[in-house]
Amino acid sequence: MTFAPAPYMEWAKKRPRPRIDLAGSNLLACRLEDLPGAREAVELAGESPEGYPPLREAIARRYGVAPAQVATGIGCSGANFLALSALLEAGDELVAETPYYDPILAAARMAGAGVRTFERRLADNFDVDPDAVEAALTPRTKVVVITNPHNPSGVLASPARLAGLARLAERRGLRVLVDEVYLDATHEPGARSAAHISPRFVATNSLTKSYGLASLRCGWVLADDETVARVRRVRDAVDVWSPMPADRLSTLAFRHLAVLAERSRRIVEANRAAVRRVLAARSDLTLVMPKATIAFPRLESGPSADAFVERLFAETGTAVAPGRFFGAPGHFRIAFGGDPAAVADGLAAVARTLDASS
Repeated sequence: MTFAPAPYMEWAKKRPRPRIDLAGSNLLACRLEDLPGAREAVELAGESPEGYPPLREAIARRYGVAPAQVATGIGCSGANFLALSALLEAGDELVAETPYYDPILAAARMAGAGVRTFERRLADNFDVDPDAVEAALTPRTKVVVITNPHNPSGVLASPARLAGLARLAERRGLRVLVDEVYLDATHEPGARSAAHISPRFVATNSLTKSYGLASLRCGWVLADDETVARVRRVRDAVDVWSPMPADRLSTLAFRHLAVLAERSRRIVEANRAAVRRVLAARSDLTLVMPKATIAFPRLESGPSADAFVERLFAETGTAVAPGRFFGAPGHFRIAFGGDPAAVADGLAAVARTLDASS
């Protein structure tokens, strides 16, 4: 069997360079000028044996937790890998959502765990259904994993459904990993980390999708002291600690998070409005309007969107991500965290190609 733990990531790295990229899902990258004091902050020397202390303290302040409840990792994917390696052993089982983000499933399999899935249904606006989760559980299940906002749809789980999932986890003695990498990109008043909902929840996040700082690779895990200690021991076997310049710049970013959040809000609100204006009312698509910077429309013309995705790229140079990489081949994922002018151009290309296909 071909070794291919995360097909989406392999495709994302090897695909041809598009003219307009609506497939890559990072927020528009910051320049040094967007982060006050960045040029002066870089210094090569330093140590971070349990994570760079000023960075862990900054993350802890951001969430109102103790530094002992924070572990750092290389981006949110790195944080997910560390957390799942700490929570799972060979022979355990993970229950994950579908549509899914496949690097999460790959991390569980690389830890030696089996993977079962439950559906986040389009008919339910991709919300989390605790009953569907429970139906997928077996005696081997140790961890349930969700993304919130959901990747690929960009939809936030409702507070009532998250509370129901917390009750299920407490009743069945499970841990729930919640990947929150798009949470701050929603700019929803009162949105809070799942780490505050239940001690059974483990939350991961990074500065990537919401703040335009992908190159710093700053990710973190929020959990109870014991789980965080296990995550740190896993990291000892992976990369020990992050590059010091990145950790120092990440600490600086937390000091200026309000400035970065306002930059993000301007970009995201303009682009979300464009998605609504161009795509939401089309009869050839079914679209649940997202809260984050990704959307997952279903093409109504057939069971697979692959031909449309290929035509869009060939005729307009615009890239979107095929839904087959997320377990939903009739869909395609649009990422709209980029430059508003480029996003508007790309959405117009999507609309023209849909019109020509009808």
